[in-house]
Amino acid sequence: MITYRWTGNRFTQHDWVHNDYSRSVGEGEAWSPRRARPRGLSRTRRDAGKRAEETRRAHDPGGTPTMAETHVLFVEDDDVIREATQLALERDGFRVTAMPDGLSGLDSFRARRPDIALLDVMLPGMDGVSLCRRIRDESTVPVIMLSARADSIDVVLGLEAGADDYVTKPFDGSVLMARIRAVLRRFGHAGGGEAGEGPGDGGLLVFGDLEVDTEGMEVGRGGAPVALTPTEMRLLLEFSSAPGTVLSRDKLLERVWDYGWGGDTRVVDVHVQRLRAKIGQDRIETVRGFGYKLRGQGG
Repeated sequence: MITYRWTGNRFTQHDWVHNDYSRSVGEGEAWSPRRARPRGLSRTRRDAGKRAEETRRAHDPGGTPTMAETHVLFVEDDDVIREATQLALERDGFRVTAMPDGLSGLDSFRARRPDIALLDVMLPGMDGVSLCRRIRDESTVPVIMLSARADSIDVVLGLEAGADDYVTKPFDGSVLMARIRAVLRRFGHAGGGEAGEGPGDGGLLVFGDLEVDTEGMEVGRGGAPVALTPTEMRLLLEFSSAPGTVLSRDKLLERVWDYGWGGDTRVVDVHVQRLRAKIGQDRIETVRGFGYKLRGQGG
């Protein structure tokens, strides 16, 4: 059986049948799956972690109170991952509500209205992709999907359902924190600037039947309003700030997703597809081998 174990700041995979533990059983002693069963974090460890964080804040009142005000909804069915990640997030200053399945996650989202949602793809009751779609129908709150496989079709499905980013398990704790902060900056949380902040000099930009109000953060097409998520809006602002200029996927990852390192370009491709569906399929042109560009006023 493959499970995950928290090893300081990273989840690692463990095979409980063929790992070192099974080989460490004494001679003549029968191996028992019960002994090898992973356990969640004990109440003592959780309480100790919270006390340590309270002590740190008491001695460092000038820390990061904005993170403490950020409410994270974390939906994960694996007890070990859920408890360990919740503890790590709380140590980093976030307020966390953790739920074990999709249905309770949806109820918690509606009742608590978090600032960001972390959703595992494989969830009982309601899978993470369906949960993301339900959240996106009701809110533009940022969503990060957690997937056990980087090449899984679930990653693309999650992005198409409205997720803003994804992280592959097993993940490094520092990578998860960096992704969360990057998403929050884009959405204007946790000292990341004003919501809707983006490129451009302000005013109304017109591209055929498409109108982009960079001051009011509004988009219209053929006289009708177009509803965009904050990530889609930032992506459109990048294109509209340089119409006719080819923007590579890496550059868009850096400017829109705030990646200071290499990222998965599928995030860009799926968001471009979603944006095209709203502003017109021919408005954003693919330049094969280089990236994308927005057609100018004459397009």
